[in-house]
Amino acid sequence: MTTESLLYRLTASGPARNVIEPFTGDVLYSLPTSTESDVDTAFERARAAQAGWSAMPLSSRCAVMLRFHDLLLENRHAGLDLVQRETGKARKDANEEVLDVCITARHYARDARRLLRPRRHLGAFPGLVGVTELRVPKGVVGVIAPWNYPLTLAISDAIPAMIAGNAIVVKPDVQTTLSALWIADLLAQAGLPEGVFTVVSGEGPVVGPWVIDRSDYVMFTGSTAVGRQVAQRCGERLIGCSMELGGKNAMIVRADAEPEWAASIAVRGSFSNSGQLCIAMERIYVAESEYEPFLEAFARQNRSATDECTRGLGIGCWLVDFRKAARPRSCARGRCCGTRG
Repeated sequence: MTTESLLYRLTASGPARNVIEPFTGDVLYSLPTSTESDVDTAFERARAAQAGWSAMPLSSRCAVMLRFHDLLLENRHAGLDLVQRETGKARKDANEEVLDVCITARHYARDARRLLRPRRHLGAFPGLVGVTELRVPKGVVGVIAPWNYPLTLAISDAIPAMIAGNAIVVKPDVQTTLSALWIADLLAQAGLPEGVFTVVSGEGPVVGPWVIDRSDYVMFTGSTAVGRQVAQRCGERLIGCSMELGGKNAMIVRADAEPEWAASIAVRGSFSNSGQLCIAMERIYVAESEYEPFLEAFARQNRSATDECTRGLGIGCWLVDFRKAARPRSCARGRCCGTRG
């Protein structure tokens, strides 16, 4: 697997932009971006491929996903290296993504027949009137994924969609496009027909609307503000969408909580994946009587979590926007060990 071989799978002919490695600040690779014509091409190929893919027996589609599961495990170390280089996350956090995708692929491949089977519903006059509920593919599903979980969010929702007979066009974040292309490469090795899983690239405000305007259904993960725009655009087209948006989650430490135990939960809940997690704790409310012992334990455990950005230990690096240089290139110590995406 080389960068060039993965970029070959990208549908993009527009201007290139540099992708920066968070660990070093060096250029990792040069990423071509997709034009509107490229997005048209991606959807044309996806629609052509979807017809044949959905006509395949369900057992055959499931077999592809089981082979993908096996290939992912066999090649996981290459995937871990790639995810870390693109995101700067600790290896243990990257490993969680690999395992999540493996579990998802195996679960849906094994349970698809039950989930997709026809269901019979009784009508107003049982025995005389009834309805059979059939599940049919949407067509081409657009997936718009962020950078904080480049494997999970590019493929985990797409797996059941593909098993159900849909084709996928995914637009990952520009920082993590290579991770999505690695997934596309493994799917091809597993026997997925060409065009069923296609990757386009580019900035969200530019390429995102092009993807939405051509999709039959949209999966979006990102901010609440952008989620409202996605919902509005999908509503105008009368197509469905599913979204996972940001949150402001709170932790409450009661007076009867053990400070060390509560602090360990707070560190994991706040700073896992460098804090780049939609369900991360962003506020902590502490009973006044527990404030000082909790604060001391929290600060001490946080300091011990990492003394420096490393590839395999601790919390991991911040993912920095080097174009704006808005944040320091280091793991913060004590007070804030991550950012919120």
